[in-house]
Amino acid sequence: MTDINKPDVVAEVTSVFERYEQAFRENDLAVLDELFWEDERVVRFGPTETLYGADAVRRFRSGRPADDLDRTLLRTTITTFGETTATTSVEFRRHRSGRQGRQSQTWIRTRDGWRIVAAHVSAVAASPTPDELARASVHVAPNRE
Repeated sequence: MTDINKPDVVAEVTSVFERYEQAFRENDLAVLDELFWEDERVVRFGPTETLYGADAVRRFRSGRPADDLDRTLLRTTITTFGETTATTSVEFRRHRSGRQGRQSQTWIRTRDGWRIVAAHVSAVAASPTPDELARASVHVAPNRE
């Protein structure tokens, strides 16, 4: 049986994930590029993009708008399997737009350190706030019996 969530491995992955998150919010492309596996087999799926290979991920990141990257992590789950494999799963809300989303990453320990080998980001349709519901108007057609 694989050792799941060994405290020392969880601490390592938590640290590198926090480094990733800071680099993401600051749009530090050098660190983001470093933390993705430098290989044509790396995969990143996003709300509007399907990327195969480190070059495609790099091109996407360098061309995307960076005006709404700051976000709050609503829930983060880190699970490690043995000494070499981990997953991170996050629910987040963007500060500027209020958009919500989810992000999953698979991390592998390489000779260069922990690297993301697969990532998936998706947008979540935001639920209306109570204020938005109160302001919404509902029109009902009159009964014409």
